[in-house]
This record gives sequence, C-alpha cells and structure tokens, in this order.
Amino acid sequence: MRRFAVVGHRAMSKGKLPLNDLASAGGRMDVLIRALMAGLMTSHGLRENTVVVLHLLGGPGPPRRIKFDGETLKGLHADERSIAGTIGKVIATPLPPIGHWQPITAGITHSGGGLELTLREWKDSPTVVLDANTPRLWNKGAQLPQESKPSPKEVNFVLSDDQPLETIQEENVVFRSLGEQWLQGHMAIGIVHFLLDESVELNL
Repeated sequence: MRRFAVVGHRAMSKGKLPLNDLASAGGRMDVLIRALMAGLMTSHGLRENTVVVLHLLGGPGPPRRIKFDGETLKGLHADERSIAGTIGKVIATPLPPIGHWQPITAGITHSGGGLELTLREWKDSPTVVLDANTPRLWNKGAQLPQESKPSPKEVNFVLSDDQPLETIQEENVVFRSLGEQWLQGHMAIGIVHFLLDESVELNL
C-alpha cells in the first residue's frame, strides 16, 4: 500500500468551493487536486494500491481530511473541475468527529483532524516527509532494474502545498528528498510512484 498525505494550509475545509477560482479563493485547492490525480490515476485507470488523504486546513472552522482509496474508488475522472466538484460536495457536508471516517461515496470518506492524527493512524509503516534539503530518497548506488517489478513495500509520504510544514515529531518518520530542486507536489508524487513501480532500493 502507498499512502500520500497532502497538506493544504489555505485549502477550504467548509462552505461553497468556488470552482472558477480554485487557486485563490479556494486556497490553492488546484494544487491538491493535481496531487490527488498524480497519486491515484494512470493513463487508463486507477492505482488500486494507493490512498491519498487531502488535509484541508484553511477553514472556515476546524481542519477536514478527505480520503480517496484507490481500491474501492468509483466515478473519479481525470478532470480538475470534476474532482473539484466532488470535493465541493464533501466540504458542504457537516464535519464528522475527529478520528471518525464517514463515507461520502464509494472510495471517498472524510473526517475531522489534521496531519498529526493521520500519521498516528499510519504508524504501522514508515513515513517519508519529502524535503529538498534532506538526504536522497533512494540508496546510494541504487540502480534501475531491467524489468519493472512494483515494490511490495508499504510506505507513507507527506507533501505540502507552497507553504512549509510545521515540525513533525511522530515516530517512524524520516525526511528525504528527490533532489535539490523543490518540485510541485504532483511532480514529486509521479517520481515516487516511478521509484516504487521499478522497485528502486529506498533509503528508509
């Protein structure tokens, strides 16, 4: 299982999502949607071994988490506006209690709580926080195999929007980079999937 936690510091957590202004009034919801698409979608389908949790911290009101589970997800299309409409329906509903995942539709649930709670829920497997100023994600000397063989590793990844993450002090968390350049979230997720699809030896 691959799990991605995507943090939107300004992303709306409640109200009517402005579909024509996702970048500004929506709190850079466009960034989160592109990350979601990169996490779950291939050219002709969905990654059934992947979960993406969007963390909407921009208010109004408490933070909201929306979980998309590729194994059971239905009806998600590779269209930014369509996905925004789906998210808009979620944030228009009452916020569930912290820690309670309430179903919305097949493969989509939502809950109260923030990143710290998500990491505690994921403590059964290693978590990688992507940060350009840290050691590389892959081991020194790692090579690409001649044949693709997806890695069976269960790994979690944390990405932020254009704002830095607060200090993370949870157990079983490491900080790793994909290179010296700061990449947009959806690009970073694509690289992570490539490394795991090719079973490149990771530096965990």
